[in-house]
Amino acid sequence: MKAKYLNPFTDFGFKKIFGEEASKPLLLDFLNALLPNSDKIVDLTFKNNEQLGQTDLDRKAIYDIYCENEKGEKFIVELQKAKQNYFKERTIYYSTFPIKEQAEKGEWNYNLKAVYCIGILDFTFDDYHNQAEKSEVVHTIQLKNQNGKVFYDKLTFIYLEMPNFKLNENELVTRLDKWLYFIKHLEDFQNIPTIIADEVFNQAFEKAEIAKFGQTELANYENSLKIYRDLKGVIDTAFLEGKLEGKLEGKLEEKLEMARFMKNENEPIEKIIKYTGLSKEEIERVISEK
Repeated sequence: MKAKYLNPFTDFGFKKIFGEEASKPLLLDFLNALLPNSDKIVDLTFKNNEQLGQTDLDRKAIYDIYCENEKGEKFIVELQKAKQNYFKERTIYYSTFPIKEQAEKGEWNYNLKAVYCIGILDFTFDDYHNQAEKSEVVHTIQLKNQNGKVFYDKLTFIYLEMPNFKLNENELVTRLDKWLYFIKHLEDFQNIPTIIADEVFNQAFEKAEIAKFGQTELANYENSLKIYRDLKGVIDTAFLEGKLEGKLEGKLEEKLEMARFMKNENEPIEKIIKYTGLSKEEIERVISEK
């Protein structure tokens, strides 16, 4: 059966639902479902998702979504489709940009606004300490001391392991349950489930309906979907052949082939790095061999 709604794990789909100006109420609702009541957001402003280092030698970061609330707090929202080497390090590195951009010229008291890094993961971590952790969907991380007390509460990492979300429609209780159910099963829906049929979700379904795309949007989505499926095929093959070992460490040639495909599709090098886990130097070598 042909899909009625887009795949939210594609770059196009994720940004269509959460990253456009018209999508702001959806992103606001989703973030508020994630945050405790004391941290609820009233309004959001989208910011430039390309962050440059302070010098030409510094690397740059390109976020899927980067926004700021009415209190000046920063939110990075990332969709991550595949495990890659140093994934946690990359998210920590990304968090330094919204921290550094708060620096003021002249006298400044270093009173920083909070930064939240949110990752929607189409995979699970492999460094659990116990079985309970292994089945958790939401992982919230802050800096703590040796006694488990929060040392700094203005830097928060929230990872959502989507493969661990297994609730059925009749088991949905919280607003976050409904959002995770929507994200995980959107491409499979033919009708809007009654339990999540409200003003916000109806708007989300309307934005996700493929039949309402113009020709340009449809072409962009189909290209994004092809990249997603090809990447998933590479990952699945690596798993089946026992080459993944928890970190997308399949044959280098498989990664290079994915890099060649994405480059032929004119994808930016930063996105290729994110998808494949290859270094910039390895990707540039692939390009030069063409």
